[in-house]
Parts: sequence; C-alpha cells; structure tokens
Amino acid sequence: MNYKFGSFELNIRNQQLLCDDVSQDIEPQVFDLLVYLAENAGTLVTQDDLIESVWRGRIVSDSAISARISAARAAVGDNGSKQEIIKTVPRKGFRFIAEVQKASELNEQKSIKIKSAKAQRIRYCNSTDGTHIGYATTGNGPSLVRTGHGLTHLENDWQSPLWRPFLDELGGIFKVTRYDQRGNGLSDWSVNDFSLERCVEDLEAVIEAANLENFALYGISQGAPIAVAFAARHPEKVSHLILHGGYAQGRLVRGSEVEREQGEALLTLIRHGWGKQGSAFLKGFSSMYIPGGTQEQIDSLVELQRNTTTAENAALLREAVDNFDVTDLLNKITSPTLVLHARNDSVQPFEQGQELATGINDAQFVMLDSPNHVPLKHEPAWEILFNELKEFVSTD
Repeated sequence: MNYKFGSFELNIRNQQLLCDDVSQDIEPQVFDLLVYLAENAGTLVTQDDLIESVWRGRIVSDSAISARISAARAAVGDNGSKQEIIKTVPRKGFRFIAEVQKASELNEQKSIKIKSAKAQRIRYCNSTDGTHIGYATTGNGPSLVRTGHGLTHLENDWQSPLWRPFLDELGGIFKVTRYDQRGNGLSDWSVNDFSLERCVEDLEAVIEAANLENFALYGISQGAPIAVAFAARHPEKVSHLILHGGYAQGRLVRGSEVEREQGEALLTLIRHGWGKQGSAFLKGFSSMYIPGGTQEQIDSLVELQRNTTTAENAALLREAVDNFDVTDLLNKITSPTLVLHARNDSVQPFEQGQELATGINDAQFVMLDSPNHVPLKHEPAWEILFNELKEFVSTD
C-alpha cells in the first residue's frame, strides 16, 4: 500500500515521493524515514525507534537523526517552526501529525510526470593555480551562476534546512550553477591564497568547465566583490549582475576604526570557536547571520561549520575577504545591475549595499525588510527577493 497525505504520496513499489503526481528528488534513507513515520502516523516515535527501524540498529548521532528529520521536512514542505506534518515532541521524539490515507495499488498505474529538476551532479575543474573546485548545476530556466562565498558545502547545502529551501526556490526560476569556494566544502582545502584574483580565477574556471557563454551572475555576501571583479573583466558574459548583502570594501580597509576592530574580533572568535557546540563564536555567528532563524536552522550552522572547512582556513578566508576592495571597478560595470540588501543586516552594513548601487551606473536598489544576512523562507522578505530576481532577469 502507498501512503497519501495532503498533496503528497509515498509510492512504496517505486520508492518515490510524489507531489501532485510529480516525482521529487529524495535520498533513499529520507524516503525510508518518511515511510516509517507515515506508517505510524499519530503515534509517538522515539529516536530509538528510528535507529532500530530506519538505521537497522546502527550507532548514529543525534545530529545525523536531526539532519534526516530536517531533510524529510524539507521534502514535504514542512519545517522546524511550522511542523504541520512532522512534529517534534521535546525530549521524547517525533509524531507524524498529517492525516494519512492508504492509496490502492491502482494509483501506481498513473502516468507520472518526472520532475525536470534532477538530483545535482557534482563535478570538478581546476583553477589557474591548480586548485580543485567542486561545482554543480541544477534547476531549469535562464542560466544563473552563484558566485562562491564562505561557509558552503555542495552536498551539505542540498540537505540543509537553511540552504535547501533557497536552492529549490532559485532552481525553480533559473538553471543554477554554484560552486564551493577554494578552501571550503568539496573544493580543495589545501590552499593558502584566498586573494580576490584567485577567487575570480576560480569563477572563471567553473564558467569555462560548465560551458557557459552568457548568464546572470549572482554574488551573495563576500561573493559580491568577486562578481563585480568578474563582471568588470568579462562584460560580454554577464547578462545581468545581482549583488545581495554585499560590499565594495571589506572591514579591514574601510575608513571606520570600529569596523576594523570588529573584523579583528571576528577573526579571534573564528580561530578559537569554529564548529564548537556552545562556543561564544557560534552564538555570535548565528545572531549576526540569522537572528530570525528557527532553532533548527541555527543548529544546522554547527554541522555546516564542521563540514565546510577548518578553523585555520576559515580565519585565512575571513582575513582575505575583509581586505577585498572593488570600489575602483564599480564605474566599469556595464551589465544591468540589481543590488539587494537587508535593512538590518548585521554582517554587512546597509550602507555597503547603498555604496554598490551608487557606484554602478543605473543600478537598481531594493531594500529587504529583514535582519537576516541569509534569506529565510518564513519571512516576508523571501517572496520579495525571488519576485525581484525573476522580474529583473526577465527584463532585457
């Protein structure tokens, strides 16, 4: 028997999760988890139950279970704050609270439309200095390249309650090529040169390997100055330039002594608290990047830090990007440009977004009413962000 709840159906024979008869990309273990929860709908399921049934009694960490629960929620449009399908019972376990109906075998004879956005395929290319860069292309629509920035991991992000909703939304509009910055994620960690020139060369290598000729370029956070430098160097390739939560000058080269002191303090915290549960750095990091995040999203940052890079690399990268300066390149940008910045962004001040928009000829500027550096699905700014992206790139 299959299990139906809302617009979803678990097709047991074909090992598929369907949404309105469209097959969804999902890992086998996440599928097994959903099946077990649906079979026991309304019943409290403990972590021991999950380990016994889904992991077949193998030793598994709490964080691994939490990651799979997050992935299951994301697959069915649920999340840690909404919990309309999978409810967490604090200190006890989980309960599948959606109404479940058993579907007859006849439903398996339906003509199933296969979702066009397939599971990501990770590939590698070599930058100019030989550094291995991991990249992936997913989604459908006009080509868009997301410039690399710190704290990404191609595979981890694909399962993250923080980044997967963002990637799904972006992939529903564009054919997205993204990559892990050198020293991060699935790219080469054995590097010590994180200069702007090397970062631009990494982007050039990915674009060549992916055979991209003309595309929208999306620079988030520290990816913004990299995107500016590339667009100034290759105007014929960039159909549209999007700068989100970015800056023209890093903290260590701005005129403000306060910001330079903040940059030095952040470097110290990174060196001593990177990836450590309960560290002062982690608390400060989450309050800066996603002050409006759910506990599930904040917890995912710990796992992301552990998987993404070492404390040493994180500090080297932070110091490098805080020295980026593209102010002299802004007036060389000829591509149509959209600048987006959260009103109360604590990572990059609102004035930095304004500086980008002022320095680039005829740039459009959109203020997002949010405190979050990383966009979150449950906030009103989410819909505005993606509507702006879609409208901007569809405009010649």
